[in-house]
Amino acid sequence: MTIKAGDKIPDATLMQMTDKGPQPVSVGDLTAGKTVVLFGVPGAFTPTCSNQHLPGFLQKADAIKAKGVDVIGCVSVNDAFVMGAWGKAQGAEGRVEMLADGNGEFTKKLGLELDASGFGMGLRSRRYALIVKKGVVTFVGIDANPGEAVESGADSVLSKL
Repeated sequence: MTIKAGDKIPDATLMQMTDKGPQPVSVGDLTAGKTVVLFGVPGAFTPTCSNQHLPGFLQKADAIKAKGVDVIGCVSVNDAFVMGAWGKAQGAEGRVEMLADGNGEFTKKLGLELDASGFGMGLRSRRYALIVKKGVVTFVGIDANPGEAVESGADSVLSKL
């Protein structure tokens, strides 16, 4: 079942690259008592993700945070090393947290998995954005076409804050 507004965000352990290597990040801890924007992408370094989706959130990070958002997180079914390298290449440090869902555990709990095996990519995430306030999802934007970031883009999220 796909996550919807009014649902409690499911807990899962994501991984984040740090100076000390990959470190676990609990979704429950990340969202507890905060307003958080999480957006999911099919894959780091892929065209729409690298040219549109992540850059949109980087460009609008200050405006999003000015609306009371404590954390902006990018989630992908990639490992923490790839997410760390992608974040570094995109200049995300200090603006967007790069969160790896390497086994797709969180993605599956959201009901937002994408079978990209036809492209040799295996299980991935659909393109989405969530606004989470104190652990409760208040907005879900999902793009039907993984090649576009409209419903899940930074402008869509800004309009819902």
